Amino acid sequence: MKQLMLGNAAAARGLFEGGCAVISSYPGTPSTEITEEAAKFKEIYCEWAPNEKVAFESAFGASLAGKRAFCAMKHVGLNVAADPLYTAAYTGVNAGLVVGVADDPGMHSSQNEQDSRHHAIAAKIPMIEPSDSDEARVFAKWAYEISEKFDTPVLYKMCTRVAHSQSIVNTEDRVEVPVKTYEKTISKYVMAPANAIRRHPEVEQRLIDLANWSETSGINRVEMGGTDLGIITSSTSYQYAKEVFGDSVSILKLGMVNPLPANMIKDFCGKVKTVVVIEELDPIIENFCKSLGCNVHGKDLLPVCGEYSQNLIRKCLEPVLPEALKSNSKFTIPNSPLESLPNRPPIMCAGCPHRGMFYALQKLKVTVLGDIGCYTLGSVAPLSAMDMTLCMGASFSSLHGWNKAIPENAKKSVAVIGDSTFMHSGMTGLATIAYNQSNSTVIVLDNSITGMTGHQQNPTTGKNLYGDPAGRVDLEALARAMGIEHIRVVDPYNIDECYKTVKEELEVEAPSLIISRRPCALLKEVKPKPALLVNEDKCRSCKMCMKIGCPAIAMKNNKAQIDPTLCVGCGVCTQMCNFGAIN
Repeated sequence: MKQLMLGNAAAARGLFEGGCAVISSYPGTPSTEITEEAAKFKEIYCEWAPNEKVAFESAFGASLAGKRAFCAMKHVGLNVAADPLYTAAYTGVNAGLVVGVADDPGMHSSQNEQDSRHHAIAAKIPMIEPSDSDEARVFAKWAYEISEKFDTPVLYKMCTRVAHSQSIVNTEDRVEVPVKTYEKTISKYVMAPANAIRRHPEVEQRLIDLANWSETSGINRVEMGGTDLGIITSSTSYQYAKEVFGDSVSILKLGMVNPLPANMIKDFCGKVKTVVVIEELDPIIENFCKSLGCNVHGKDLLPVCGEYSQNLIRKCLEPVLPEALKSNSKFTIPNSPLESLPNRPPIMCAGCPHRGMFYALQKLKVTVLGDIGCYTLGSVAPLSAMDMTLCMGASFSSLHGWNKAIPENAKKSVAVIGDSTFMHSGMTGLATIAYNQSNSTVIVLDNSITGMTGHQQNPTTGKNLYGDPAGRVDLEALARAMGIEHIRVVDPYNIDECYKTVKEELEVEAPSLIISRRPCALLKEVKPKPALLVNEDKCRSCKMCMKIGCPAIAMKNNKAQIDPTLCVGCGVCTQMCNFGAIN
């Protein structure tokens, strides 16, 4: 049956068709929809885990029990899961275990452009990489076959363009896979040094076997066209190359990017005059080709940073194009009309509960060590109320080190973190503050949801992935159990309360936690109040209301104006106006 599907939805379909039974993930753009779409199949149990390490370990446990399992994360999330992943390469699996990782070239929603292929190489496990939605479906099923055939976890790599683009998918029926019997095998599954030493040679032999398999399995394929130019590529770069050059060039399209097929590559290079490796981010395929003695172009023509496009590939390959292609207007891609549009920087939504707290922090002129979430936008003008963002959970730990290094910093610095990020990896930072007694003031921005990735539940919301009632972590009780005695809860819509509370806690000579609690304004259960209005007769054009950066407020004819289609009536702006012009 043919359907138009998002790449992530097609991946979920492939997991369903391949007999997947258990999925545990942590939401991370651009991987999130795989789990959300898979949850629509009653045959698959799905859940959100507190972080990627826990998600991987849960999926590993399901595999050990004998059912095919999957976990999904974005590229930086794979760093969090790396500890169990690298050792699972030694233990192998029982039932198939697939690890979905979505890279983000161009950093559309990420703090770096990490290339996850390095993890596959370092962990010595196979990585496959679909280039469109139907391959996303087929490769998900293929991943389980590889996992069980070679006794290994399989990394299933997506990227933003494949994950969030649509193409035709030919759906098939689900294959119910018998539950594999678990057999106690201490030498295989208990990775004490003596057992791990014996497993390592098997890992090395498995890589050789996988490379040999990839030569003839069909997961990599050659599309012969013109022989003046040959392109070695994978993923979305394959789509760009095909759109620019069609059948006028020859292409070696790689579906398995670790291990790479040495014989296939050497044979392909021998059939064409000039070879160009097109791969986003790092020159992994290029360097492998050169190690084989193949003369290839790559990063000498193409950038190592950023996301590729049809226009970029056409422009960068100009120096090595055959004359027939240079002079043929067919291979000129018109500029996209989107390229002429002005940039639209991201900003916190109208009614965002974090805005009031950030304004109070800005007013206090404190150093703010931040974290990963939609509240990272607190660093954007006009609030500009964040000094550092490193990785998930780093804010609390960094503030601890900041204050231990220079104790007088404690009176003029705070850390902020979201409720979901706190559960992900902020708890250990709070634990080190309590245990080592640093005089640190930390703030949990509790908006009752995982906001940045599209409103997924987390352990503090009291609901599971399906929206059903679930165990709920009590942040105040948890903090007390960790040894935090000074705990305050504030409403971030009340700027004065936020200002006063932070100022008081900065004076406390002890670890201190402030919970800034109000649900995200975009939650369905949050009913907006009537939009506010500006009395132009009272407006003095002072622009104080503009200092909170609310997208619902603008200046027109030198008077403040509120867009009723955006305003949720939060009332934060009324606290900014000294003339009572906003009601």
